[in-house]
Amino acid sequence: MRDNRPAYWRQRQAREALGAAGEVAGASLIAPPRRSARPGRFFTVHLGFTAADLASARELAVGYAEALSLLRPEVALGASALSPAEAWQQAERLFCGASGPDGERCADVAGHPGFHHAPGPGGLGWGDGD
Repeated sequence: MRDNRPAYWRQRQAREALGAAGEVAGASLIAPPRRSARPGRFFTVHLGFTAADLASARELAVGYAEALSLLRPEVALGASALSPAEAWQQAERLFCGASGPDGERCADVAGHPGFHHAPGPGGLGWGDGD
């Protein structure tokens, strides 16, 4: 880029040049942008905490993820993972995520016994249970 001005600087300059005459005519001389807006991207948040061992770290991480998803519904609970601080590439999933018959995902912790359950109270259960 030649400068750091925003992409709409030409529109602003044209409006200033037209002044009140552009407002009187009512028709815009500037076409809408040809490009559509970019779709949303997936981002990850890393929260650091201390725990005595992997089992207690997993339990704390599940609690943090569930609490955060209650506060912010847009957080993808099924995408939560746990890894040691020095080995982020060894992340393990916290939740099952098995696909259900109606496109739901299981919201139980990874490795749970019994039926899979959809999120929310009274969520659909499926699979081989006890």
